[in-house]
Amino acid sequence: MKWTIEKAYNQMNIRDYLQQICGISRRILISAKSEGGEILLNGKQETVRKLLHTGDLLEVNLPPEEVSKWLVPEAIDLSIIYEDEALLVINKPAGMATLPSPKHKSGTVANAVISYYEKIGNPNTFHVVTRLDRDTSGLILIAKDRLTHSLLAKSQKQFTIQRKYQAIVEGSMKQLSGTVNEPIGRKQGSIVEREVTPAGKDAITHYNVFFAWEKYSFVEITLETGRTHQIRVHFSHINHPLAGDDLYGGKLQVIKRQALHCHELVFPHPYTNELLAFRAELPDDMNKVIQEFKGNS
Repeated sequence: MKWTIEKAYNQMNIRDYLQQICGISRRILISAKSEGGEILLNGKQETVRKLLHTGDLLEVNLPPEEVSKWLVPEAIDLSIIYEDEALLVINKPAGMATLPSPKHKSGTVANAVISYYEKIGNPNTFHVVTRLDRDTSGLILIAKDRLTHSLLAKSQKQFTIQRKYQAIVEGSMKQLSGTVNEPIGRKQGSIVEREVTPAGKDAITHYNVFFAWEKYSFVEITLETGRTHQIRVHFSHINHPLAGDDLYGGKLQVIKRQALHCHELVFPHPYTNELLAFRAELPDDMNKVIQEFKGNS
């Protein structure tokens, strides 16, 4: 990654600039210094004690990353919404897992991205920042290297990465906006299911109702926290499970997967701080259900 030094940081040393201004962790800095990476100042390798001057070009190159032997490249088409040298934004279809698992060892976003990296010459492994469940569609943010991933992970903890979801839920929601603030934890005896439980972690979900019909509602959802299955668990808890989400009480009458789509992603770029915003249209299966409801209302 590259930075042009601004006047405010004149005479600051490289170590302080990278850690204090760029937010680079000590672990990443060690990798750049002594594990095969390099720190370049105006094209010349320097130590972290070197002082910076206004207009200098500082560059950090990390060593190539080891890709797990279990992560096999697969030539699967990706819907790439945005790409630069640091990151990818992908519109994931429903039915595609983000990462391989014992049940889904291939055909995942990770398999497809590693194959894509081979084509473009990116020597790094897969770093997902905002993952989605297998049957949830929509926008995913992926870092192209571990430095970018560490910076975006920090943004996530500071809640500067914002996602909005659209969902079809069962029942006609009478309250047009609201918040579900209930702790979520792993359901006893299950490695997959979560539930609202006093022993769980804080979880906050905000929603607005777009349309409410007799048996279903179309809602937009914003998360204040990011617990596993948070939206699915919270809406099941308030007796409005997601349509198609049979794991949490939803029926399969109108759609065969949980009707959940991440349609908006907004975040500051980790290097330029430019605010990036992306949207993904509602997928065909969910849109078809909405149009049928509208036509019958």
